[in-house]
Amino acid sequence: MSRIGKLPVVIPAGVTVNFENGLLTVKGSKGTLTQKIVGEIDIKVEGAEAHVLTTGDGEGTNAKHGLYRALLHNMVVGVTEGYTKSLIVNGVGWKVAKSGNKLVLNVGFSHPVDFPEPQGITIACPTPNEITVSGIDKTVVGQTAANIRKIRIPEPYHGYGIAYKDEVIERKEGKTGGKGKK
Repeated sequence: MSRIGKLPVVIPAGVTVNFENGLLTVKGSKGTLTQKIVGEIDIKVEGAEAHVLTTGDGEGTNAKHGLYRALLHNMVVGVTEGYTKSLIVNGVGWKVAKSGNKLVLNVGFSHPVDFPEPQGITIACPTPNEITVSGIDKTVVGQTAANIRKIRIPEPYHGYGIAYKDEVIERKEGKTGGKGKK
């Protein structure tokens, strides 16, 4: 059995967990999330805890046991607290702004780049050089932040680009310009 899969998921007050016909549904104050469960996995809700159980020992069941327990935990946290990723825009004259339901990025190209806001995701710009992506689905929040970062990946010489707020960019030394040769 998976060590992660054996741990119970604590269900806070106001959250309902329902598992029927291979479909896991978690409802909370921020919204509803669903996840299809495949394989020999069963989910039992007992009081304020949910347990992910294996019903057989087929191939990959051990890995799915831990996976679905982690997904269930992420869903419970998402519908109660939500998830947030912050990005920093670093470059001379670079800025971002929100226009309707899209993000407009001026990041060194000859034209501004429009990034549409996906459904269920909220993008905010607290400052002209900061982007905040938030939502209830952890995977969608992370993928949206990665797609924004992919527009201008940070480069190692000057540090220009769009980086996660807590990301450390390994800086490289530039060319020396032929010092020491005569």
